[in-house]
Amino acid sequence: MMRKTDPIETEIDLGDSDDEDLDADLYKDCEEPQLLWKAELGDRMDEEEAVSPLVDVSDTKPLLNERDPRGVNDCLKVSFEDVIAEPVSVRSGDRVWIWSNALFEVTRVWLYRIVTVLLAVPVSIITGLIFAILSFQHIWFFSPCVRYILIITYWLQSLWSIVLDIGVLPFLTSAARCYVGIRLRLTQE
Repeated sequence: MMRKTDPIETEIDLGDSDDEDLDADLYKDCEEPQLLWKAELGDRMDEEEAVSPLVDVSDTKPLLNERDPRGVNDCLKVSFEDVIAEPVSVRSGDRVWIWSNALFEVTRVWLYRIVTVLLAVPVSIITGLIFAILSFQHIWFFSPCVRYILIITYWLQSLWSIVLDIGVLPFLTSAARCYVGIRLRLTQE
């Protein structure tokens, strides 16, 4: 039994040790990982630490790094050599080739950035409006109209199914059985 005069040993983990086994022992009994808050000052804070651990970083990071994850615009992955290619028989000077390559890349990148700054927001607004209108028409007009037509023409679908089952299916089945025994053998003479 402990007396009140005995010192109590308390161990505080400041997280500055490199011992991985200690961290594994701390969390081996936990069912869910615990959220750890990091407090850093000023410039020492990198982007992932600045975001609250309650925010799922995976939702925002792919938007910045991978902007075409489905490869919609693979045809636009063009380099200078894909556009301008000199055969061995006809060549310009090496410096002309290098400067042409550099100017092509700089012009392509900066003009794209300038046009994007000027037109990206208006074009995205217009595209959003168009897709919103198309979605509205599809949800509130086309789908109900198609459903209405299917309900009204159910008798026609049934009649067509009967015609196919009685008239066309036996004919095609007989033709298939007639031709199933035919075998072609191609030989080269």
